[in-house]
Amino acid sequence: MNTSVPRYRTLSAWLKGFFGEPVWKISIDAGLGCPNRNPALGLEGCIFCNPNGSGTGALSQGLSVAQQIDQGITFLRQRYGTKKFIGYFQSFTNTYGSLKQLQTLYREALCRPEVVALAIGTRPDCVTDETLDLLRELSKDRFLWIEYGLQSIHDHTLNIIRRGHTAHDFFDAVNRTKVRGIPVVAHLILGLPGETIEDMVATARAVANERIQGVKLHPLYIIQGTELARMYARGEYTPLTEENCIDAILAVLKVLPPEMVIHRITSDPHPHELVAPTWMLDRRQTRRNLMEAMERVGLEQGSLFDGKCSEAEKCV
Repeated sequence: MNTSVPRYRTLSAWLKGFFGEPVWKISIDAGLGCPNRNPALGLEGCIFCNPNGSGTGALSQGLSVAQQIDQGITFLRQRYGTKKFIGYFQSFTNTYGSLKQLQTLYREALCRPEVVALAIGTRPDCVTDETLDLLRELSKDRFLWIEYGLQSIHDHTLNIIRRGHTAHDFFDAVNRTKVRGIPVVAHLILGLPGETIEDMVATARAVANERIQGVKLHPLYIIQGTELARMYARGEYTPLTEENCIDAILAVLKVLPPEMVIHRITSDPHPHELVAPTWMLDRRQTRRNLMEAMERVGLEQGSLFDGKCSEAEKCV
């Protein structure tokens, strides 16, 4: 079976086409925290979120942003011969700080000319117009995009997962970002509590209608120390099987515009933190199974994209 045929628009291929050669990300931990985590205010964060954040923890090891960039360049250059890099502000909410603090951090990440782009991961309810203006200025010098964690357009789901924002917050942030000419990437989680494949497709269709530049698909997994892990232990949540996960990914890809860049389609849990599902630990096999399924059904990204959302999906 030929699994080398491109069935969707990958980030690596897009980066190579845009920059003329392979480009690798350097994950940055800026230590900015999250506005959805404040026990004093009763804010305990999302039910699935790693207590340590989603990044490297480099800041807690005493590494500045510039030092993280230096280490990343050295490692990736030696291992892959990479010449161009993206500074990826990954951990926690990377617009959660004063304008002066953010400006210092972003410019520090651009301290070396080999860093040809910045990617800023954040929440849609934590980006001011002033911050977007700053990013617009930075984008005049280097390529830059912003990543918003939407997860779902269904507000009842966002309430269940304690997301702390609404779908409206996402679309408002997207509109304010787009008018400044800043590319947008949306994070979508597959397999959230209570959601069907039809719910996930509805989210994908609504995001597709915004005609943003990219998406990241995150099949949900359970890690230790989270509310989701406690729900799982009580029998209140069942994670996706590998077969159901593949079905969901295929269904979502079909409704996304063919020109949209798919930044990722699988999750990458840390083995020592993972509770379930254990099939996600074999990432290579999962990707092989996914590619074989794409080939088997003849999947083409955007084959069901019609450029508009249904009336039922306009509830946001």
